[in-house]
Amino acid sequence: MCGIAGIVDFSGRPVDETLLARMCLAMQHRGPDDRGLFRSPARDGTAEPTVGLASQRLSIIDVAGGRQPIANEDATVRIVLNGEIYNFQSLRSKLEARGHRFTTRTDTEVILHLYEERGEDCVKELEGMFAFAIWDSRRRCLLVARDRFGKKPLLYARDGPRFRFASEFQALLADEEIETEIDPKALDCYLSFLAIPAPLTIYRDIRKLPPAHLLTFDRNGLQVKRYWELEYGPKLACSDVEAEEQLRDLFIEAIKKRVVSEVPLGAFLSGGIDSSAVVAVLANLLPRPVKTFSIGFEEAQFNELPYARKIAETFHCEHHEFVVRSDAVNVLPHLARHYGEPYADSSALPTYHLAKETRRHVTVALNGDGGDEAFGGYPWHLGNLLAERWQRVPSIVRGPAERVLRALGGENRHCLPARAARFMRTANAGRAERYRAWTAVCTDDLKASILVDDLLATGASRSVLDGLFDGVVDLDPVDAILSVDSAHYLPTDLLVKVDIATMANSLEGRSPFLDHQLVEFCARLPSRLKVRNRTSKYVLKKMLSNLLPRDTLRRRKAGFEVPIAAWLRGDLKTMAYDLLLTRRFAERGLFRPKAVARLLEEHQSGTTDHASPLWTLLMFELWHREVLDRRREAVPHDG
Repeated sequence: MCGIAGIVDFSGRPVDETLLARMCLAMQHRGPDDRGLFRSPARDGTAEPTVGLASQRLSIIDVAGGRQPIANEDATVRIVLNGEIYNFQSLRSKLEARGHRFTTRTDTEVILHLYEERGEDCVKELEGMFAFAIWDSRRRCLLVARDRFGKKPLLYARDGPRFRFASEFQALLADEEIETEIDPKALDCYLSFLAIPAPLTIYRDIRKLPPAHLLTFDRNGLQVKRYWELEYGPKLACSDVEAEEQLRDLFIEAIKKRVVSEVPLGAFLSGGIDSSAVVAVLANLLPRPVKTFSIGFEEAQFNELPYARKIAETFHCEHHEFVVRSDAVNVLPHLARHYGEPYADSSALPTYHLAKETRRHVTVALNGDGGDEAFGGYPWHLGNLLAERWQRVPSIVRGPAERVLRALGGENRHCLPARAARFMRTANAGRAERYRAWTAVCTDDLKASILVDDLLATGASRSVLDGLFDGVVDLDPVDAILSVDSAHYLPTDLLVKVDIATMANSLEGRSPFLDHQLVEFCARLPSRLKVRNRTSKYVLKKMLSNLLPRDTLRRRKAGFEVPIAAWLRGDLKTMAYDLLLTRRFAERGLFRPKAVARLLEEHQSGTTDHASPLWTLLMFELWHREVLDRRREAVPHDG
């Protein structure tokens, strides 16, 4: 696991070695074990491009000999890699049989020789998580690629003939020539989604390479193209039992691939189905007790430690627990710098602390990420199915039913009849509109009330979801939502959270549920095996029925929720007021101070729960102070 960075300049301008070193230093946490730099010499009077490649390495495979960048036999091709290739040993055997000579035992070098044979199509043979860059001096071309689901990040900025890339914003922004003007489209998306989807970033001049895409940059310019797409058809013709058996084999194989390591390995354990399944299989694979790591809260309704503890006891794990208290928010400025752009999923806070505690014991941790997106584990997966069934009920029945339920609910918005009436109203909308209603943090009306006029009506967040749903009109209600979650929610929010939180602590996270062969199999399963009646993750639960405790399988999904609402009325109140009710915040000219103050007052009084939008604004202001303000103070100005 590493942080990578690089510069290619077709103007022939020399690559600044001190800039490469600064880029490395900014992401040293991603790879504290080693630093590698390559810089091509500038040749006066020639049209040759200049190149710089850099790597910060967290040594996992070939600890002693895997320094990057790595070159091929004649040093005409060089590579830097962030990630792990799980099938590198079988690929290496085939390449050696065809005459390739290796100088290391790393997965990185395998990609290099595979590229020599297949060019950019080499990416199609890779199993794992990765972002890599290859400079081919023969073709005078840079190839950059990112894994299928976007587990590893890749950011870039292009200025005419000059191209820069890096694993994190901190590294890219080490180049003082990169401008940091805010992109209003990205701000609109952030307020809706808590995070910013690729290819957008909060900066106009920086872009994210989307998952399952590769990029080439040469003298003719820049091209980005997709190399893989998750297909939900044709559907597999298999019985329930056959599906369970095939799923079991694929799941065990996915975990086997991910236990290869020359450093200590363990697993995150929340007590939910997905992480518990990983631990259960690990317990049967490893010759020693599994090291497991869990995090909880003092507030009982948010604390899942007892459930995780039960799983750890069941499988005789070496278990470690950590409790997050409200003073844990003191790390938020540090987090804002690591994420590099506004990011407001509050579960990033406990994830960071979990990763920090885990790193004290192991260097690699497996997790349960991706299970919900593969099998239909979120409430909106069942909700979408029920909504489309409700739409088939004649309108002459739907209208009176909603009115009766609203009347029964009265002013109590949280009682069952009132909630049912709200669901029915949402159910009458289209798929994209329903998804927005169920998942968006700030509605269009709320954004209109807090944003200044110049930033309104970009429509970016609406366009993102509309475009995704337009592409899945032929899928049934369950598969359509799963497809959107896999393409949007997973890479935009969840995988960003885990990558930054783990790598900030020099910890590698691995996700067996995101094995692409496993996910491809799940996508082609009939939807009745994912969400059946009111049961989510149907086939996964059936497959685990003889492995996990019954109450684990039956327990309602809790999610990784944080008691932000209570904290904002308690220990976090002062921080919120100090960040959002100051002249400094108002003078940025982005948000309406009075509208923001009203949100704070209503939340403090308890009349309305504004925890999510307030947290979104709070994290935006922290990012602005910790990243933009600090950078502008550090960069010298003319005159």
